[in-house]
Amino acid sequence: MKSMSGRQWIIAVVLWFAVLASAAGAIYTSHRAREQFVELERLNRERDRLEVTWGQLELDKASLSANANVEQVAAIRLKMAPPDPAAIQVVKP
Repeated sequence: MKSMSGRQWIIAVVLWFAVLASAAGAIYTSHRAREQFVELERLNRERDRLEVTWGQLELDKASLSANANVEQVAAIRLKMAPPDPAAIQVVKP
């Protein structure tokens, strides 16, 4: 068997380090991909939670602006009452 020359030995060492660097890069990339996936799933859960909250707020807004609620708030908080029908006067131009 022939022994390697100095130049062949250097090329083999460089290739060995290139393989190690490539393996380390693949491991790092795989780890970062898993971290990013976990972060994406967390953000998706947060988005879903916020969408539920938004829907509840929209329902609250709709119920608070209903005529019955407005009349109730006017009667209780503002002490307002509907006028007596006999006291209503219609003005025509």
